[in-house]
Amino acid sequence: MTARPIRVFGDPVLKTVCDPVGVIDDGIRSLVRDLVDSVELPGRAGVAAPQIGVAVRAFSYNVDGEVGYILDPVLEVSGEPVPTGEGCLSVPGLWHDTPRHPWARVTGRDLSGEQIVIEGEGLLAQALQHECDHLDGMLYLDRLPKDVRRQAMREVRESDWF
Repeated sequence: MTARPIRVFGDPVLKTVCDPVGVIDDGIRSLVRDLVDSVELPGRAGVAAPQIGVAVRAFSYNVDGEVGYILDPVLEVSGEPVPTGEGCLSVPGLWHDTPRHPWARVTGRDLSGEQIVIEGEGLLAQALQHECDHLDGMLYLDRLPKDVRRQAMREVRESDWF
């Protein structure tokens, strides 16, 4: 299909709690193709459906050469959160240490309706948490300590894309 444009900070869909996927039909299959095409571009670790304007619980990932997707993910995490350098396609040009758990697992389903599980540490754990946040209407900026978030918001206002 097509790599779709990424919605940026200020777009209301990014602050929307997404609906479950529901019935897997041609629209959902097309969405998954677009999510995968969108995440395969260089420098992308994940793309959530709201980032391409669709408020349903689905995302794609591209970590360590493994590209995939998941529908209706349920997130589990383990370990104490540690500050981890993080950015977001929807907040271009910003990079901040964000508290993330060192291990994460998502359980959801694929296009056949079969249960799938994705789990890992490091960048994969970070991506799973980041993308699930998008499905709950959160940006990584929302997880920053108050003083860092204030500075990040200043950077957003001064950016050339906002």
